[in-house]
Amino acid sequence: MQRVLSVELPRHVGARITIAGWIHRRRLLKSVSFLIVRDASGLSQVVVTAPELREFLETLPEETVVAVEGLVTANPAAPGGVELTEPAVRLLGEPAQPTPFDLYRPVLTPTLPTQLDHAPLSLRHPSRARALRISAAAAAGFREGLDTLGFTEIHTPKIVATATESGANVFALDYFGRPAYLAQSPQFYKQQLVGVFERVYEVGPVFRAEPSDTTRHLAQYTSLDAELGFIGDHRDVMAVLRETVAAMVARVGALGAAVAGLELPEVPAEIPSLHFSEALKIAGAPADEPDLAPAHERAIGEWAKREHGSEFVFVTGYPMAKRPFYTHPQPGDERWSNSFDLLFRGLELVTGGQRLHRHSDYLAALAARGESAEPYEPYLQAFRHGMPPHGGFAIGLERFVARITGAQNIREVTAYPRDLHRVTP
Repeated sequence: MQRVLSVELPRHVGARITIAGWIHRRRLLKSVSFLIVRDASGLSQVVVTAPELREFLETLPEETVVAVEGLVTANPAAPGGVELTEPAVRLLGEPAQPTPFDLYRPVLTPTLPTQLDHAPLSLRHPSRARALRISAAAAAGFREGLDTLGFTEIHTPKIVATATESGANVFALDYFGRPAYLAQSPQFYKQQLVGVFERVYEVGPVFRAEPSDTTRHLAQYTSLDAELGFIGDHRDVMAVLRETVAAMVARVGALGAAVAGLELPEVPAEIPSLHFSEALKIAGAPADEPDLAPAHERAIGEWAKREHGSEFVFVTGYPMAKRPFYTHPQPGDERWSNSFDLLFRGLELVTGGQRLHRHSDYLAALAARGESAEPYEPYLQAFRHGMPPHGGFAIGLERFVARITGAQNIREVTAYPRDLHRVTP
């Protein structure tokens, strides 16, 4: 089909062209009717004056797919400053069945559970589609930023033989008659591949069987992972993360009109950073608190905004007891770790840090936790044969998009969320 998208119409004023898409809304007035057609790039307005065409439109419910041939005419009051006149309309499928809720309204009115139950339909609404467009742009920015820094994209298994990566619960499955699990992260693989490419990243799903029924948790989400070798310590990883987040924000900003009205953050040249022990004081938490609660994260985010004008803040040096066994301890005081979280608008967005890289250190770390090294043998191969000092991070894509859009629930920016209660549609 020789088709022009709505965003391209201003370049075709005076020409007779064809658009195609979904009937977003019909406005059937007394002397004239308007047909609003939606495609992937936006909305087009079609002016209908012929009585027989109006009668035909009355039979076509919203969401029916049509092609419209018409003359592109300038009209400052129309979407994009142009509209189609003298139209001819033809069906590209069957008339759509009535929708359970209106998609032409500026705001979706159904409850979030209802929207999720009807995801194939609700995702067509511009607000829901915008979140997915931002998600795609953020992932593209992640890739572009790391490509510029010499990283290689990798693709690692999501079905693994052992559940050993962290303390989080895992999903077990029957793998040709023997047990297997859905991967909680690509951590072990991306570390091993530092031994091949030095700098690697992956965009892919991860699975967490944690019974957390909150507005910030999913059982499956998209993780943006990176790992790099030949570092001095975790601060080198933080510097790369800063460049990566800046690239993500820039790519989202390049969407232009699609993100109009959103307050995109400025990524400071140097993101403020504070040690975990200092973060507890700012949050008013007890000195022996092993981790930051959501209320603590919000308080620290407010502090960063107030004191540094930054919507981002690093918290470093989390207690070793709360970090995975492969985390590198803080030299001189091994109660703390060379790890960090990046908070964005008062929410943990990124976890990362320096990893152990000596085989003997891994054996000692596992022994200290009372674990056998045997289940980790495939992972430990890389360290037996030489690995450089390295570290990395993982960004939760949906959390990033939720913070960008101001969504109160991470499910609002997830196409088909999987959580404690939902495995459909």
